[in-house]
Amino acid sequence: MTAGTAQAGDPHRERRPETAQLASSSIDVDVWRGVADGRFVRYRVPREASQTVLDVVTWIQRNLDPTLAYRYACRVGMCGSCAMTVNGVARWTCRTHVDRVAAGARLELRPLSNLPVIRDLVCDMRGFFDKWAAARGRLVPTATRNDPMARVLPASRERRAADAAIECIGCGVCHASCDIVAWRPDYLGPAALNRAWTLVNDVRDGGNRARLAAVAGDAGCHACHSQASCTERCPKHLAPTASIAGLKRAVSRALLKGEL
Repeated sequence: MTAGTAQAGDPHRERRPETAQLASSSIDVDVWRGVADGRFVRYRVPREASQTVLDVVTWIQRNLDPTLAYRYACRVGMCGSCAMTVNGVARWTCRTHVDRVAAGARLELRPLSNLPVIRDLVCDMRGFFDKWAAARGRLVPTATRNDPMARVLPASRERRAADAAIECIGCGVCHASCDIVAWRPDYLGPAALNRAWTLVNDVRDGGNRARLAAVAGDAGCHACHSQASCTERCPKHLAPTASIAGLKRAVSRALLKGEL
């Protein structure tokens, strides 16, 4: 049940007038169906108080068309799997309220941009995560489990730089919002480069030379035009643009030192 509505048969909960008014209204929702050459199908969905876009998609799937394909898991902004394009903007649908984005009692829902469409609202995320691997986005440890635990000072410059970027959950919103990814699909993209930046600043990591070489290529950090769409759209309020700028500086220093 959508939050904010009264349960049927509950004498202790009265429906507020504005809630009753919403329940008697509806919204037209145009949903992308099929693959890349699919089409929009319009559904009429009841309006509810505190209704999220994910509530709308779920209502369509459960009440109108059980074949509708979409992803979600946590419903509370923890997993990022429910990301879609809502009225032209990539968003988490579980944290996006209809009242905030509906234009003229209408929604348009399509899959994320810059990713292959599997079906309906579901994208193939393999290429997105392959770019994390290409950017060397995994920790290369310099110690074993038999060594003492590393001490990382929270106030250190490196730790603060990593902390500013480390909360990415891989939802793909920044990737879908990036014009550079749209222009050149080989570009590593803001999420992969942001991950590389966190590891460049991890004092426990020993893979920086290979990592900087990986992000220094034509499709790496220098391909970014600093338009900041990734930073503007990030649901976690991270700044991949700043992370990419940090990588540019780190690559330049490595080149001057003859390390690349």
